[in-house]
Amino acid sequence: MIERKENCPDTNLVWAILCTVLCCLPLGIVAILKSTSVEKLWNQGRYDEAQKAADDAKKYSIWGAVIAGIGIILYIILMVFAVVAGQM
Repeated sequence: MIERKENCPDTNLVWAILCTVLCCLPLGIVAILKSTSVEKLWNQGRYDEAQKAADDAKKYSIWGAVIAGIGIILYIILMVFAVVAGQM
């Protein structure tokens, strides 16, 4: 019989939802799918897979936020260049 480890890992569902709504829809959806599978895998006794799904959900949420941040910075830079070019 497999012994149950401490506690179910954090699903990171909140971060996945925030990433989906505020940042990057495709990566956010992947993060939501990963995070919703954590508890199911944990309850089936697949502890390593549950931990990997939790880690993946966090990873995709972070990637989505970073991509959105880079996109916002690029947009600001392009707008500044457009304003400067329009004044010349």
